[in-house]
Amino acid sequence: MALKIIITGASSGIGQALAKEYDKQGAVIGLFARRKDKLIELQKTLSCKSLIFSVDVTDLAQCRLAAEEFMALHGTPDIVIANAGISSGTLTENFSDLETFKKIIATNLIGVTHTFYPFIQAFKKRGSGHLVGISSVAGIRGLPGAGAYSSSKAALTNYLESLRIELFSTNIYVTTIAPGYIKSSMTDVNDFSMPFLMPTDKAARAIIKAIKNKKKYCIVPWQMNIIGRIMYLLPIMIWDWLARRAPRKKTTPL
Repeated sequence: MALKIIITGASSGIGQALAKEYDKQGAVIGLFARRKDKLIELQKTLSCKSLIFSVDVTDLAQCRLAAEEFMALHGTPDIVIANAGISSGTLTENFSDLETFKKIIATNLIGVTHTFYPFIQAFKKRGSGHLVGISSVAGIRGLPGAGAYSSSKAALTNYLESLRIELFSTNIYVTTIAPGYIKSSMTDVNDFSMPFLMPTDKAARAIIKAIKNKKKYCIVPWQMNIIGRIMYLLPIMIWDWLARRAPRKKTTPL
């Protein structure tokens, strides 16, 4: 039986690459994103059954309606991947950046809860399901000039851990994926060196493998897994010294 997959942020980057990889497996895919025109373009390249939903994950009503429509047509999905995310450089001292903080937190954290909420009861009723959240290595420690993005991903990682423990006895799996630098529109704006920059299609295959193996937490690429573990263990004084010298992400309109 074909896998049934929901992917948010499917119009570009990792989300689009995941859709193309699952297409090769003959999955039934629900494609969620704000840009309907991009979803239509993607759908034309897929041979599998797919439905497109113009959804802003910060809007719970939109997420619920799309989820209900997908399940009415194809039943409860097997996997829900909350991939939608935004990024920008931010400084708390800039008044204009305060609104950017709100948008990043609303999308990267609250948007994931909106994505998962409509499916959890259906998963419990069936007795199985898999929730996947795309976090980031940037959530391991605070990065200068990226307070909004780092904090949103740190909060997301902890939220997913809480959810994983809450659902432990229900046969609903929760996987946290923490990518490093992945080739996408989000990283294309960076004007600094990005170690172990991973092609999007290769990242998608690694993520799908982690999902299939029901990993609880996975960093991709594998080299960033080593760096991530070192970041986590470094004493505060050493991390502060290193992070002060780290490149800073540009402020981009959201």
